Amino acid sequence: MLENPSFLRDRPNMGDPLSDMLSLVEARSVLAGRLYASGSWAVRFPPPEKIKFSALLCGTCYLSTQDLSVPVRLEAGDVIVVTGQHSFILASDPTLDPVDARVLFREVPDNVARIGNGEDVFLFGGHVAINAARAGLIIDVLPPLIHIRSAAPEAGALHWLLKQLVAELSSNRAGSDLAASHLAQLMFVQVLRAHLAETTQTSDAGWFRALADDRIAPAIRLMHREPSRAWTLGELAQASAMSRTTFAARFKEVAGIAPVAYLLVWRMRLAERALLNSDAPISSVALSVGYKSESAFSNAFKRVVGVSPKRYRSARMPISKE
Repeated sequence: MLENPSFLRDRPNMGDPLSDMLSLVEARSVLAGRLYASGSWAVRFPPPEKIKFSALLCGTCYLSTQDLSVPVRLEAGDVIVVTGQHSFILASDPTLDPVDARVLFREVPDNVARIGNGEDVFLFGGHVAINAARAGLIIDVLPPLIHIRSAAPEAGALHWLLKQLVAELSSNRAGSDLAASHLAQLMFVQVLRAHLAETTQTSDAGWFRALADDRIAPAIRLMHREPSRAWTLGELAQASAMSRTTFAARFKEVAGIAPVAYLLVWRMRLAERALLNSDAPISSVALSVGYKSESAFSNAFKRVVGVSPKRYRSARMPISKE
């Protein structure tokens, strides 16, 4: 088996596909603002250019979007993640005319907006910053709306995180901003875990659904743990306790592509990152993803990415200033 170079050996969470994907797209949760409201209120948020999340820490309200036939009631402890192309409204009453969130939050101190004189409702929101070049890897596999209810079986960890987040947001302790950011990051991961638990009930093929499928997940973990290994269909099928024919059919049904094609695409994603984030020779990058021949790697890379490794690296290198 080929030995991985340092830029892949030091990669954290090897064999954990969800962590691998989040690391590959450089997902990072960013807290954006807080809203305290009482009485009658409604706020329209613009279409999310990124993955946007909101958590209702106290009170109740309604969520409306063009993707929903009827408004959804949110209760304290609920978390939503919005990835659609439409704006959405949070309101005490879905029939009210909303104010524009961009106007509401314009120049408010510490990004804390208030409607009314009380604090019956407390919402906080943010977005997930993602490497634009790889954003499709995660945005394309998530639905326009993820709603994790406070009573969901997977919501226990979210309750604890929200409680800690409230404590950090309301304190002036040293390091509270950094602690809140890390808690928001953990919250996003937990939302994805909760969504994974429900994904087996959907019919949309893709890598995210594949992670939730207990039958093929062992094979995916193997491919992520050792991407440079020349995995055979028989080895992957054996890891999943299925015959090769059954495994291949199940993998294609759930993931949307064949096992060998999945491994090829994953290798090329790792190669893309290595080409951009290191100055390793292309031959070393080729070895790290299982190719002894630089020309074979270049052909595979061009077939998946559309350009040669050399051109991919040079086209994305920052222009130096003399």
